[in-house]
Parts: sequence; C-alpha cells; structure tokens
Amino acid sequence: MNLRLNYSLRLVVLINFLIVSPLTLLAYETSKIVSEVEEEYPHILKCDTACHKVKNITLAKKHRTTRPECQQCHVGISKNPISPFSSPEKFFLSKDSMIKIKPQSEISLSTTKTFPASHALIAKAEVTAKAGAPKDTGSMVLIPEGKFIMGSNERWDDEAPEYIESVEKFYIDRYEVTNTEYKKFIYDTKRETPYHWRANGKIPKNKKNHPVIYVNWHDANAYCKWKEKRLPSEQEWEKAARGEAGNIYPWGNTWAIDKSNHPYKGSTGTEPVGSYPNGKSPYGLHDMSGNVWEWVDSFYLPHPGNDVNRGEYGRDKRVLKGGSWFDCLSYGCGLSAPTFNRSFFTPEVKNNSFGFRCAKSP
Repeated sequence: MNLRLNYSLRLVVLINFLIVSPLTLLAYETSKIVSEVEEEYPHILKCDTACHKVKNITLAKKHRTTRPECQQCHVGISKNPISPFSSPEKFFLSKDSMIKIKPQSEISLSTTKTFPASHALIAKAEVTAKAGAPKDTGSMVLIPEGKFIMGSNERWDDEAPEYIESVEKFYIDRYEVTNTEYKKFIYDTKRETPYHWRANGKIPKNKKNHPVIYVNWHDANAYCKWKEKRLPSEQEWEKAARGEAGNIYPWGNTWAIDKSNHPYKGSTGTEPVGSYPNGKSPYGLHDMSGNVWEWVDSFYLPHPGNDVNRGEYGRDKRVLKGGSWFDCLSYGCGLSAPTFNRSFFTPEVKNNSFGFRCAKSP
C-alpha cells in the first residue's frame, strides 16, 4: 500500500514539475513517462492529433477528461456514458488501433450516428468566405479505385472497427449541391421547393451559392438521378474525404478551427460552398467536414466485424456524413467532424443542416 502511495505521489510531483517547468525533458525521461502513460491508458498514443504528440503526453493525460477539446477522443477512458444507445463499456470494440482486414460479409457498409456531446465554443476564427460561388460548382473529381482505411477504433462503437475497405473508381462532386443548382431541378421537375424558400418560392437573399438545405434523402436521390448521377455510397464518400492514408479530417490529422464551417467557431448557418480552400480533402473536395450533413446511399448498418447489437441499425434509416454548421449536441459529431463520423435518420427527415453532393460511375 505504501509502495503504491509513494509511486502515485512521485507521479503527481513529476507531472506537476513537467507542466510548470520550462526545461526540456531528456530523451530517457520522456520515454519513461510515455511508456508509463501508454501502459495505463493505451488509447492515448493511438491518436495522431496534436495533444497526443510525445512532448505533450503528460498534458494529454492531465486534460483528457477536463478539456472539451480532449473529451470526445477520450470517452473510452473517462467512463462517462456519451451514447444514449450504448453502455459505456461498449464504446470501443477494441483497445488497440490495429487495422483489421475486412472480413467476408454480405453486410452493406452504410452508416450514420447520433450522439449527444458536451462542448463549449473553443474560439472564434476570422474567416473570409468567398463572395461568390466557384465557377466550377458542377465539376466532379475522379477518385481512383483501390484500398483505403475506413472507420475508427477511437470513438463511437458504430464507427468501429477500423478496417481496410476498397472501392471501384468513381466521380464525385467537388462541391455540395447549391441552391442555384437545385433551383434548376425544381423548375424542371415541379418538385416542392425547400422550406426556407416558401415565402415566395425563391432562393433566400444572398444564399444562391450556399448548399441547398431542407432536403431529405428522397429529394437528394431524385436530384442526382435528374443529373444522370447518383448519391455516393458511404464507402465512396469516406474515401473521397480522407484519402488512402485515412486522414482524421479532410485536411490531415490535426484539428484546425479555421478549415471548415462548424459549431465551435460560433457558426450560425451555412456558408458559400468552397469557403475553406485550406480544408480540402486529399482529392481536392470542399466542405467534406462541416457546412451541411450529406446524405449518402447507404443504410445504417454496422461495419463488418462489428458485433455490438444496436437497435437503431436497420434498412429503414439512411446515413449522413460530414457533420454541419449546427451545434452538434444532438448528433455527437465531436470536434468538428472527422471523416469517419456518421449520423442516421429516416429518409423522410429534412432540416436546415442536411444537404448532399452527387457521384457517378465512369
């Protein structure tokens, strides 16, 4: 008992010294601390975000459950139940982050998820959005066929397990479908206008180049077919967002407040598509994180190898990807929206944070 107390006391003193001291740790001292932390908290070193770099590992340990920007990543350690659908012990399917080879399965990979999250606004970024829409809003990008990393073992149980997926080559819209583009569809098909147009049936002022909202899955699916395209599958969407290397965010593995339109910078609504060129995905796609949730052509089903029994899984729900501008308390989108983020709703649902983009087979 005394030995354990002495050891704990030494660790506390050491941690406080590291936090306060301006001195740089020697290599062997850093290594010792990292090995101790990794042994007790195996999740911490699996993440590639800035707070998990070796030089910051002690602070990561101290703040993992006290700072909003750290809490989401560390819910598996904090023991606090975040998901209203899963018990705390089922948050993570695996304590390691080893990538799994996709098992043989007839399950269609489709997903979306809904979770409450506790976050405060961490800062407000000064971002100058583009005044007008890019000239090529209707352009598409060719995504090559091949393998990529899909899912994650570090957060919600429906995003796990992380595994190797593969897709055929396909095209996908560089930008989310805008109000201007959707208006042409409305005019041609006489389909009902989105809710926020109803005052006079016209696009709201200064919103022409914003992504269309108040569209449900059926609206999005019909639009893509009208354009002789289709909605992307969840697998296609995720590869286009994260690339072959499995980026946590479209732009890389480190969180940045000024690379997307998200709740934590105090956003009050959508912004023109392409407003964050520095937040592009590896393939050059815009707004794959934030702005609007995007409907995909996949049912809300578990990833292959996921044995968590969740009552919400089913073919009566469709997946949305990418997070939005909206305060995600209801959706648990985490710190902005990671590329593996999922949400699900029945296909009839529409609101002011749901949009889409289209895909096309060669």
